[in-house]
Amino acid sequence: MGALLDELGVAYEVSAQGSLVVVLPGTHKLKTTVNLIPGEHSLRIEAFVVRHPDENHEAVWAWLLRKNARMYGVSFSIDGNDDIYLTGRLPNHAVTAEELDRLLGAVLSYADESFDALLELGFAEAIRREWAWRISRGEPTENLRAFQHLAPADHLQE
Repeated sequence: MGALLDELGVAYEVSAQGSLVVVLPGTHKLKTTVNLIPGEHSLRIEAFVVRHPDENHEAVWAWLLRKNARMYGVSFSIDGNDDIYLTGRLPNHAVTAEELDRLLGAVLSYADESFDALLELGFAEAIRREWAWRISRGEPTENLRAFQHLAPADHLQE
């Protein structure tokens, strides 16, 4: 597996459990950590996307299920804490540099493109509180730009 990542020019580390850990840079989600877990018969792919939603759980789960229907190689799933992951499995005979590149691209794309929507669905009230807190203290709001529509009505973002 490491040789395939080397061939692709992808930096990785080997975890204590033997998985290969790749960190993918994003735009909305600044980084996505991907665990590539080799098994006897398949390669498992796991990437944390966002922690369990604070609110609107049913809408978040429905959004994830609708999104899953159009995805390649991985799908959204939740763990025992309801944290949201991208997970997939590829039979060992199908693990090639080309397929690994395609899967890592899919993980990056799905995590990054879904991040803002998931935050808004599952954390809108927390985002509103963050806007109010930052404005009240004159703190920067640059990283809240995607959620400008959740800013207090009396605050005009330039």
